[in-house]
Amino acid sequence: MAGVNLADARRVIAAAEKKAAEIGQPMNIAIADEGGNIVAHVRMDGAWIGSIDISQKKAFTSRAFDIATKDLATHSQSGGQFFGIHASNHGKIMIFAGGIPLKRDGKVVGAIGVSGGSGDQDHAVAEAGATAF
Repeated sequence: MAGVNLADARRVIAAAEKKAAEIGQPMNIAIADEGGNIVAHVRMDGAWIGSIDISQKKAFTSRAFDIATKDLATHSQSGGQFFGIHASNHGKIMIFAGGIPLKRDGKVVGAIGVSGGSGDQDHAVAEAGATAF
């Protein structure tokens, strides 16, 4: 089974960029492979530089736990089963929307991480990218 290659990453980023442009919100878009390593990253013109790191960590988080960061956020609030998870993995865990696993034949082989807008915007752009995978 093939993982996420550069051609895949470029296709996913292009779809995510298109969605970001449609909603008028410049984004940072990161694609990770099955090991959680960044294959490609794009910072759209005008996107926040602080969101570069966040987008990459959202991709890592989504792949590391094979879960959308939006869903992980729900379970990591005070009293939740994963409360405190954000402190693991040397601070690489992001617990807000914008990270989505990329699946091939039902198996997670990578992830997309998006940052630069509201949680809903980040998730929508990530979803557009994931759909193109």
